[in-house]
Amino acid sequence: MADTARSGSRLDEQAVLLAAGLADLAVSAVSSAVGTVQGMLRRSDGPELAQDAQQDLMARGRLALDRYAAAPVPHLEVLAQHVLARQAASGGDV
Repeated sequence: MADTARSGSRLDEQAVLLAAGLADLAVSAVSSAVGTVQGMLRRSDGPELAQDAQQDLMARGRLALDRYAAAPVPHLEVLAQHVLARQAASGGDV
């Protein structure tokens, strides 16, 4: 009975330590991000930096849309065109 209570408290302690570690990691990441943003806001070329970031994001979005929204290549159509080109090049016999 004592072992069960001891292992249960150990699991509770581990859970609390894990949660505290994750919270500390999150606070550290947020404070680092805030420091980076503050440093960027102090720069004299802030508007140019923001415009460059906007252009980069738009280019990235364009590439993502091209990658995922583009119509797939009609493979059978491409093969048929190759056959027609070979037939035309060989005089009709393939």
